[in-house]
Amino acid sequence: MSGSQKHLKGMSYAKYGYLFALPFILIFLFFTLYPTIYTMILGFTDAQGVGNTTSFLEEPFENFRRILTNNTFITSLKNTVILWMLNFIPQITLAMVLTAWFTARRITIKGQGFFKVLFYMPNIITAATIAILFNALFGYPNGPVNDFLVSTGLKESSVNFFVSKTGSQLIVAFIQFWIWYGNTMIVLISGVLGISPDIYEAADIDGANGLQIFFRITIPNLKTVLLYTLVTSLIGGLNMFDIPKLYLRGGPDNATKTVSVFIYDLAFTGKQQFARAAAASMLMFIIISLCSAFLFWLLRDKEAIALEKMKKQEMKEKRKGMSGL
Repeated sequence: MSGSQKHLKGMSYAKYGYLFALPFILIFLFFTLYPTIYTMILGFTDAQGVGNTTSFLEEPFENFRRILTNNTFITSLKNTVILWMLNFIPQITLAMVLTAWFTARRITIKGQGFFKVLFYMPNIITAATIAILFNALFGYPNGPVNDFLVSTGLKESSVNFFVSKTGSQLIVAFIQFWIWYGNTMIVLISGVLGISPDIYEAADIDGANGLQIFFRITIPNLKTVLLYTLVTSLIGGLNMFDIPKLYLRGGPDNATKTVSVFIYDLAFTGKQQFARAAAASMLMFIIISLCSAFLFWLLRDKEAIALEKMKKQEMKEKRKGMSGL
């Protein structure tokens, strides 16, 4: 073996891995971890705006108490949950239907790539553009939707969707659904393509039909992907900001005001209540963490956990037997 080969054999490449990871670590520390910790600290202070003197409160949890007793915060939290459910249920339903359609082994769909791009397209349009688009579509008294309703006789006169609480919530929920169903579909299709083809071939040999294959093979094997989709949708839904803010600025009468819009208004629209906004942010952090933990527990792999317990029990019994000898 030559000297250069010995040198290469004894070389450690671990340091290069650390070097490649260093930019991400620095960005995470500066832009994620530090702001999170600083926000936690602000929640226990009387911070108001930039440049004002900040000091810790005598009652540390005063800001949290005020937020929890704030009627606007309670209303915005209810709105956030309602808007998320109104868009996620049809979103996951349509995404599952499209996934079954695109991955069906017995159906040949021409132009699959075109349809996938078409369905995913809303996800890449900026929120500001979408807000302007839907403001124009539902314009009052003249707009494409009102013109259609009046011309077809469904309504005698134009409807002002911007002053209807229920109508505004449904429109915001529809926009969120329209933006994200394509992304959810792509994630689910990727999960289906990761399932072993041998399972489907065995099902075909056994004479299983399309519905049986989808509900008894595809969905059980997609449990991990569905958990990922549900958790990420929950996190994104509870942090919903851009469409409710840009479309109607939380109106009418706070009907589309989400918690993120409430926090923004509290901190940056004249009030400059940084401390209370930070407290509201940490409360949402806790709520999202608890909800995510519950979903992980609810959708846990019970069979794998039971098998792991059996293995541990067998190991304990073996150890007891060896110690008896």
